Amino acid sequence: MDTTITERQLKNKLWRDIKRHRAIYALLLIPVAYFIVFKYIPIWNGQIAFKRFMPRQGVLGSEWIGFANFREFFNSFYFWELLRNTVMYSVGKLLISVPLSIVLAITLYECRVTVLRKTVQTLTYLPHFLSWVIMYGILLVLLAPGDGLLNDIIKAFGGKGIDFLTNVKAFPWVVLLSDAWKEMGWGAIIFIAALMAIDPTLFEAAMVEGASSWQRVRYITLPSIRPVIIMVVLLRLGTILSGGFNQLYMLYSPSVYSVGDIIDTWVFRGLQEGKFALATAVGLFKGMMGLILVIISNRSTKKISGSSLY
Repeated sequence: MDTTITERQLKNKLWRDIKRHRAIYALLLIPVAYFIVFKYIPIWNGQIAFKRFMPRQGVLGSEWIGFANFREFFNSFYFWELLRNTVMYSVGKLLISVPLSIVLAITLYECRVTVLRKTVQTLTYLPHFLSWVIMYGILLVLLAPGDGLLNDIIKAFGGKGIDFLTNVKAFPWVVLLSDAWKEMGWGAIIFIAALMAIDPTLFEAAMVEGASSWQRVRYITLPSIRPVIIMVVLLRLGTILSGGFNQLYMLYSPSVYSVGDIIDTWVFRGLQEGKFALATAVGLFKGMMGLILVIISNRSTKKISGSSLY
């Protein structure tokens, strides 16, 4: 009897709390609906990765073929090319963007001219808020083979213009450096926050001992933010198979598919061409590998730095 009363009281209290905070729960309806419609419902349709999917027969009516779609992808000539390009861009962005973000964060932290610091912060943060459609327009102005700013400079020194966006040797560098340009300032925020947590008396003591600016950075700044650097790197490793769909879809063309095509862009083209089952199998493969990498990265982060996301 007491248990029943307790449960009833708990239900009544829960209902009163919901009524009291009904505005907050109303705001939650939109994100909850988003995740249900675009994240959870598609999980049901993910079973077509194991079927010879025919739109007329539907998800349940299509023939079950097991792992045939996965075998087709693994045995295809483009499997290793897609995997290589995806890992190349992910690792390349990690090796370029993270060090540049650290350097920018330290530079801003050490800068004592307030106006200069705020100006640089604004200019480096701004590209993050621009879509890749806008960034593509900017890159065309800079890199166009005929009248691009960079090619004008090359020609002024007697060189020959380069079509950066269709040249298989230049295209990967365009992708990596444009991503660093766009995300470097935003990535520096977490390192600036870590720098702000350093005890200022350490720097004062080092200055009294005659340490130079470089020595203070080397022996105080970098060791102090090392746990944050390790965490950022390990968590980025968890998304190693996400090469950056939006960027590459805007920048690449058939002439650079050999170095510009990644798993995400291939899946998108597969859906456009009606290869629903095969594209779903490839996407599912990427999702499973990503899940494994995220779990490994999270455990590694917890073991090394003592903290993790979950």
